[in-house]
Amino acid sequence: MSPKNVIFKKICKDKSVGVYMGKRDFVDRVDSVDPVDGVVVVDPEALEGRKVFVTLSCTFRYGRDDMDVLGVAFRRELYLSTRQVYPPLQDRDKGVHTKIQAKLLRKLGNNAYPFFFEFPDNLPCSVALQPAPHDVGKQCAVEFEIKAFSAESQDAKVRKRSTVKLMLRKVQYAPESQGEAPSVETTKDFIMSDKPLHVKASLDKELYYHGEPIKVNVSIKNDSNKNIKNVIISVDQVATVVLYSNDTYVKCVDIEESGDSVSAGATLQKVYKMLPLLANNRERRGIALDGKLKHEDTNLASSSVIKEGVLKEVLGIMVSYRVMVKLIVGSMMGSSEVGLEIPFRLMHPKPDAVRDSELEEEMVFQEFKRSYLKGIVGDDEDEEGNVSGGDDMAPKEK
Repeated sequence: MSPKNVIFKKICKDKSVGVYMGKRDFVDRVDSVDPVDGVVVVDPEALEGRKVFVTLSCTFRYGRDDMDVLGVAFRRELYLSTRQVYPPLQDRDKGVHTKIQAKLLRKLGNNAYPFFFEFPDNLPCSVALQPAPHDVGKQCAVEFEIKAFSAESQDAKVRKRSTVKLMLRKVQYAPESQGEAPSVETTKDFIMSDKPLHVKASLDKELYYHGEPIKVNVSIKNDSNKNIKNVIISVDQVATVVLYSNDTYVKCVDIEESGDSVSAGATLQKVYKMLPLLANNRERRGIALDGKLKHEDTNLASSSVIKEGVLKEVLGIMVSYRVMVKLIVGSMMGSSEVGLEIPFRLMHPKPDAVRDSELEEEMVFQEFKRSYLKGIVGDDEDEEGNVSGGDDMAPKEK
């Protein structure tokens, strides 16, 4: 079977407007961001003289909508841009910015019109805090959305049956170069001990990809008269909500209680392998995720990379990772701890660029809403008033 380009589509309930897009994830490269491009297909008869607009919005939600009390806003719109696509305000060919738009216009016919948005450079990436299994409603999240709708004017009341909403993600990929492999060491003196305990911990590199094992090299030289009863290695995710409250959530996403002991005067040299995965943390409330598309799988949030000069306060949720090495030291008076903290980055590898030849392959249209594949009924306002339009608005192959 030959390769095919997947085109995501969604059509409103009254069939007046449909949206077609070649991707749902848009890459933030720190110095630039992929533009949001797509095509809107209209049915002039169903519009009954109404205009068609497309908006790109970025919203930060901190708590559910029903928690808005005493004038406290738990939902803040960080960015909103609107374009009129029909009737077009310029020649249709001038609105074409990408090859996929040009290909879609040829495929979808004369009632298709392009739209194009560029992100400002100070918007956060898509991040969501995982709700507990019993939580209902919207979670704390930075969300991006494309909305197409028909109305008499941009400010007129919009009917849900004439509206299409599509959740997008703004994501970051790992840079080309690695930073210096992190290494931390400490020396601990004890009362009633002439010599100290020396501990060194290091990683084999500074940047890891999601799903890649993290090798933690631990070296212990115990010249003290104390016994080390256990060595515990953990990986912490640190998510800081910087926009409203500066709340910080520290969640352990992987842990190994090795049971290794180091007696007085002995040494230990060992490499521990850690693997932080969302699959092992799905029931844990407050874990930061790469922004989740409805009914689609995701992963632990990637480390945040900040463009120089951009204020952290506007970035919504900042995410970082660290390896914690903890030694449990026994004594006659009880136990004490000696700990080390090693920062690292966890990100996605940069995908291969799409070759021009691949754009010439056959396109396959796929419903943006995929709940019917999993037997899930639309369960929030984003899906209300949107239905699968099939190929009703697309021209038939000749």
